[in-house]
Amino acid sequence: MLLAVLGALASLPLLPFAMLPALVRPSAPYGAQVALTLVVWAALLGAAGLARTTRRALVAAARRLLRVPLPDPVAARGAAAPTGADRLRTPLWLLLHVALGWAGALVGGLLIVLGLSLPGGWLGAEAKVSLFGRSVRPEDGWASWAVGLGSLLLAAAVCAGVTGALRWLAPRLLGPSAAERLALAAERERALAERNRLAHELHDSIGHTLTATTIQAAVAGEVLAADPVAARAALRSIEESARSALEDLDYVLGVLREQESETAPARTLADLPELFDRLRHAGAVVEPDLTGDLAQVQGTLSRAAYRILQEGLTNALRHGAGGPVQVRVAAAPDRLELRVVNRTGAGPGRSPGAFPTSGHGLPGLAERVRLLHGEMESGADGPHHWRLAVRLPVRLPA
Repeated sequence: MLLAVLGALASLPLLPFAMLPALVRPSAPYGAQVALTLVVWAALLGAAGLARTTRRALVAAARRLLRVPLPDPVAARGAAAPTGADRLRTPLWLLLHVALGWAGALVGGLLIVLGLSLPGGWLGAEAKVSLFGRSVRPEDGWASWAVGLGSLLLAAAVCAGVTGALRWLAPRLLGPSAAERLALAAERERALAERNRLAHELHDSIGHTLTATTIQAAVAGEVLAADPVAARAALRSIEESARSALEDLDYVLGVLREQESETAPARTLADLPELFDRLRHAGAVVEPDLTGDLAQVQGTLSRAAYRILQEGLTNALRHGAGGPVQVRVAAAPDRLELRVVNRTGAGPGRSPGAFPTSGHGLPGLAERVRLLHGEMESGADGPHHWRLAVRLPVRLPA
């Protein structure tokens, strides 16, 4: 009820302006002057409701005083400007809000005064209620008390009715329109897709780095006394891998916190030699076979191919038997072929299951390949090898 009363009071500054047309013709009948004033007053309220700031203030007030869950009226990306009936929703709310506020304030106030003054002649008032040919006065004893109590209960019912009406109207007139809901749903879908992409990026980058640094740290510990040069090389590789992972982590966290972040680290097929060097420092034997002009592979496809190979090599480090890892990248005018083959079993110095798996690696790769309209095969390649093969079209189908 407080919101209704505040709405009625907020409309008072427009009343003097609404009275100006009626004052121009003082000879007009009183009823016509009142009707003209009310029409102009309603028009001014409707015009005020067309402003975006008005809707924003009304939404905040309804959310706070009516406890109605209304989203902020922030235009989503791609949302069309409201037209037609959508533009009239806020003016209509404002008119109904003010009308209910005045009706509730006047009727409820009258009933409260009657309920307080009628029983026993409180406040020294001369009150009388006439209904269906019967009158009740303060000196009528219990009848005046009954009517007074009924007036107070009726005033409470009026307040509850006005509040309930506003709560019912608020989501329908102040809530998002159908077009706004579609735009907001599309915005949420884009945000979810971006977060899923970032999750894949974080899994690939951090997972690879942690696997490589774990193996490099073990190698450095084993050769620290016998071969300090090799130990220092492994430690330098750990530093480089950790720095690269921190760049990816800073970017992803900046996006997830909805902060402005620097440009995303763009690692492409051109960065494969650096990736192979880090693996060799970790003790892996990498046998690359690169054919075709990798520099001609477009940016998005090149970045995706790098992440696919990174994940495949990470799995080879985690679950391979320590033998040579064969990496084949073949770029053709119409397709890009990727292949990673490694020996299966436990690597030297560690048991099977030494690296826990999240179960998201291969499903994440499959989803990435599907989005690129490619094909992926993974599984045993003979009795002692595991093969990951991916074929990606260079030109996506229309």
